[in-house]
Amino acid sequence: MKLSYRDIEPFVKSPRPAARVILVYGPDNGLVRERAKIMGLTIVSDLNDPFNAVTLSGDSLLEDTARLNDEASAMSMMGGGRLIRITAASDKITPIIKDYLENPSEQNLVIIEADSLGPRSALRMLCEKVKNAAAVPCYVEEERDISSLVQETVRHAGFTIDRDATMWLSANIIGDRARVRMELEKLLTYMGVSGDYKGLNGAALPPNGTTISFTDVQASCGSGGDRNLDDLVYSAASGDTAKAMRFLDLLLQEGTLEIVILRSLQNHFRRLHLTKSRIEQGAQVKDAVKSLTPRLFFKLENAFIAQLHRFSLAKLTLILTRLSELESQTKQSGTPVKALCAQAILSISR
Repeated sequence: MKLSYRDIEPFVKSPRPAARVILVYGPDNGLVRERAKIMGLTIVSDLNDPFNAVTLSGDSLLEDTARLNDEASAMSMMGGGRLIRITAASDKITPIIKDYLENPSEQNLVIIEADSLGPRSALRMLCEKVKNAAAVPCYVEEERDISSLVQETVRHAGFTIDRDATMWLSANIIGDRARVRMELEKLLTYMGVSGDYKGLNGAALPPNGTTISFTDVQASCGSGGDRNLDDLVYSAASGDTAKAMRFLDLLLQEGTLEIVILRSLQNHFRRLHLTKSRIEQGAQVKDAVKSLTPRLFFKLENAFIAQLHRFSLAKLTLILTRLSELESQTKQSGTPVKALCAQAILSISR
């Protein structure tokens, strides 16, 4: 079965009984692992239970094609269902999954984890088409998704969070779900959720129930939780080509997804476009900059103003159009995403 966007989260929290095989795939590996774990825990209480949970790799399944049926037909010693996880899966295992789906276990659940699979992927098409399987996509999340995650996480910890703080975090920690979780854990640690931590200037932090402010998120997560992303964006927008390309290489080596880089550039140039529009409508430069929500990090204000003088409104519109086209291209299989991303940064910086 193919899930609509609005159906994904409800399905992850409570998988439909009809789906005996669930494919979890996409470029956001952290989100793939997190969603697979949540669904796995609906079957077993411990993913490392040696009796009720087993993990197979896609390659090992190809070496022993009967292994899936053997594991999926085994009965739990303690009663209930068993979990069979298949990691690092590819289209090569499609025939094995197709054969299994002809007579799947009614109790045991098979969860398949895979990287990006295009619309023509045989494994993806199989799980989307048949009624006793499901495909759960995991793409890099939009700001609105991160915003919901931020609010849910801090609320669970006993805090509330300012609107400015939420917007700033949502715009700056977009990326792999594992990295987003790490930044949120860093924020909560700073707020004193665990350990004996102090607030700004050594002041004792208030107990749970306090509001997390814009100052708190910038103090705990730095400039977006990933300094190198801001370095790349500001170097490109300021015309420092060599530095921009150096930070691009560094980010790619660290495993940062190209779509994250493109969206960071889009977010920055939208803010430049909005500010430039306000200035052309009569606002003073500093007033227009200070009116941005979330507020600009004060250390970056001078560079941002210099970029406003560097680009015309027409040029900013052109850059945003090109970045939007590039994002669409990244979703097409066979696209040389790294090369296109590098070309975009070269074009902007020059």
